[in-house]
Amino acid sequence: MYLPSHFKESRADVLHALMRARPLATLVTLCDSGIVANHIPVETLPEPLPLGMLRGHIARANPLWREYRDQTEALAIFQGPQAYISPSYYPSKRETGEVVPTWDYAVVHAHGRLRFVHDADWLRALVTRLTDAHEGSRQAPWNVGDAPPPYIEKMLGLIVGFEFSISALTGKWKLSQNHPAANRHGVEQGLRVAAAADSREVADMLLSLEDERRDVPRT
Repeated sequence: MYLPSHFKESRADVLHALMRARPLATLVTLCDSGIVANHIPVETLPEPLPLGMLRGHIARANPLWREYRDQTEALAIFQGPQAYISPSYYPSKRETGEVVPTWDYAVVHAHGRLRFVHDADWLRALVTRLTDAHEGSRQAPWNVGDAPPPYIEKMLGLIVGFEFSISALTGKWKLSQNHPAANRHGVEQGLRVAAAADSREVADMLLSLEDERRDVPRT
């Protein structure tokens, strides 16, 4: 990934926060059939230190667990919020006109190796944690125990788990850091009035960076 230094985010806790907020990872692997990409919701664990681990599962019918080339590096991509940036957001447009459109976004790349897991108890614990994590905010959350036990046993037999030990973690926070303060403020304000939720989230991230520049604690 092309990564100018002013866009680099390397704090593991910050990167893990985005990974948990956007848990659908694009898992890229080298298999017998070539380079393969799968889109898989995962859980992000802080340990083992310093970079943590991912856990998830795939369908047993997915050939990934049979074709993955053991000991080769895999890549998990987590796409954070993203937004189109109009030149009209920049005050410098009115002054010089020397501006062009761009895109602001946050993304995390995790590198590591896969280990596949077939143990039923491990799989049950994983799917229970994933379910609880994503159902927890619902008024009447569904849980694994709501389904008949024989059905759950059948479903567990149709999946394969995996652990992804993270060996490298890279974040790219492209949030107009290469623009002067007036333009950054214009971007933040312009995104606030945009209709998309991602636009407002990018604005929040940009404002957070401005707070860090000023060393102002967030409330």
